[in-house]
Amino acid sequence: MNYTDYTAMRVKVDDGIAWVTLANPPMNLLDAALVPELKRFVRTVRDDDQVRVIVVQSDDADFFAAHVDMAYAFDAEGFMRLGAEDTGAPQLNPMQHLMLSIRSLPQVTIAKLRGRLRGGGNELATAMDMRFAAAGQTWMSQLETRIGIIPGGGGTQLLSRLIGRSRALEAILGAGLHDTDTAEKYGWINRALPPAQLDAFVDDLAQRIAALAPQQIAAAKTAIDAATGGDTLEAGLAAEGQALGLVYPAPSEALDRTRRYLDAGLQTRDGELDLEGFMDRNS
Repeated sequence: MNYTDYTAMRVKVDDGIAWVTLANPPMNLLDAALVPELKRFVRTVRDDDQVRVIVVQSDDADFFAAHVDMAYAFDAEGFMRLGAEDTGAPQLNPMQHLMLSIRSLPQVTIAKLRGRLRGGGNELATAMDMRFAAAGQTWMSQLETRIGIIPGGGGTQLLSRLIGRSRALEAILGAGLHDTDTAEKYGWINRALPPAQLDAFVDDLAQRIAALAPQQIAAAKTAIDAATGGDTLEAGLAAEGQALGLVYPAPSEALDRTRRYLDAGLQTRDGELDLEGFMDRNS
């Protein structure tokens, strides 16, 4: 399998583990560069019987993946073109399709988290089988209600399955930034680890899982999904898409707010480091 022709991410395969490093400056936006490459990687790795574990990480200590490019608020057709190569599940939008594709991979997927992940970046992490974060150096949120919509890339479904209905409502409607202490308590992440220990912990876990037979991994994922309702995710995503239709394409007041944010410096590193404060100041 060829994993060398990417520009917004890097892939290294070693001893049954695919190490995927997001590298899409200035802050790993999920945009027209990164999203198609993630989709292409998922399509390729699905059939690679030499890969048993996938670890997704970032080369930017401040951002795991910022969020979906907010310019798509003004370009619904461009957003749908992100799914040009998608097959199956035609009722899902391109981001939902990506999350379902990740969730249904035969390999074990692990998100190694540092920095900020909001909106689609958080959806990307929650689509994976496990999440481990650098304590005190990782923050996550579903920020969509602050721009007038709701999560539409799987956030309502994936987060609810992890932390339950009431906490998902808190996270989605409150749109607050959650630290690793809260995320670990809620079950949003598997563990918050001391930053100096995160790499070694994930390396060891990935190596132990990669040493298993593929049949063991597939059997465990199938049985656990049956117990947790994972097999209903596609239907849940379709329901999320119907609900998203109530607020996207966004109403004029949400578009005006988004345009004001972008003009004031949204999607710059300075603006995104304190995005919640930025939005408060520019509301």
